[in-house]
Amino acid sequence: MLEEIVSKRSRPVAIWLLVGVFMIIVQIILGGITRLTDSGLSITEWQPLLGAVPPTNEAEWNKAFEGYKHIAQFKHLHAYFTLDDFKSIFFWEWLHRLWGRFIGVVFIIPFVIFLVQKRFTKDMITPMLILFLLGGLQGLIGWVMVMSGLNDENLYVSHIRLAIHFITALGLLVYTFWFALRLLVQNKQKIAAPSSKNLLGWILGLLVVQLIYGAFMAGLKAALAAPTWPSINGYYLPPYIAVYQGKEGTFFSALVNNPVTVHFIHRNIAYLLTILIAVWTVKAAKEKRSALFNRLKWIPLLLVLTQVGLGIAAVLTSIKKQPQQWGLFEWNAQLHQVVAMLLLLSLTAVFFLHKQNKSAAA
Repeated sequence: MLEEIVSKRSRPVAIWLLVGVFMIIVQIILGGITRLTDSGLSITEWQPLLGAVPPTNEAEWNKAFEGYKHIAQFKHLHAYFTLDDFKSIFFWEWLHRLWGRFIGVVFIIPFVIFLVQKRFTKDMITPMLILFLLGGLQGLIGWVMVMSGLNDENLYVSHIRLAIHFITALGLLVYTFWFALRLLVQNKQKIAAPSSKNLLGWILGLLVVQLIYGAFMAGLKAALAAPTWPSINGYYLPPYIAVYQGKEGTFFSALVNNPVTVHFIHRNIAYLLTILIAVWTVKAAKEKRSALFNRLKWIPLLLVLTQVGLGIAAVLTSIKKQPQQWGLFEWNAQLHQVVAMLLLLSLTAVFFLHKQNKSAAA
């Protein structure tokens, strides 16, 4: 009875958190579009408050364009840009930043309202603080990432900083989703299955590595390094994958910097994840104790199969990418990212629906 009362009291908070989950998904999608359109370096200043307003007249637009002209990306890739070309890439980066600010507003205002209504229990205080810290940190990491490309040497942002930005965004997404599940799911809807939970833990860990390599793929534009399937440029194990910039003894550097090596790792982790999720699904199919779990247990396998298909499509269409144009490759790449987020959330949900192993043992 007490659990039901607490649940009703917390339900608006849970809905608010789920709205946040949706908004973070949109923000990550906007980040993907920003990357695919080469828009990420178009705004060369960090103005957390004033930056919400775009240039409003010709003089302001020219000033913003002049800032972009000083970096390597303009000089070596986009020197042909007119002001109108610049405006088209400026839009996506501005919208990405604006949506981030909007997320902050949507989190802060209901937070104050719920605080006045006393909807927060004591055990919500720490998660709430962590949530706000993660949100603020994400904005700072985004700017640190952008700064790595605001120079006279780099054509794009650092792929390592891009990966950090992407993974911390996903961390914020999962944390918010987990928090909402805590408020919505009752303990009686969970199952006690230690072996299933342990396998899911390994799958989630491997998926995190895969998502990092997905960001490396994007940052290094590694799809173009091997636009073939099922082989990688005619090989399963490509030559020189243990070498970076033609130097021997650079194996560890090659793991994160060599586009073909990154491509090989990303592709093979995908195969391994598919097998592991299929194995887990077979095990989960025998589980009948929770109606909620029974509805969700099939979703990860469907999503991972879709994800592999989209990954293959993105690789095969990468050679058709045209500068400043949105085509088949961009659609495949963006959908590949969206399904990756949904796969992560689906695995998080079924993992959450497992009771703690120690309580199961008891």
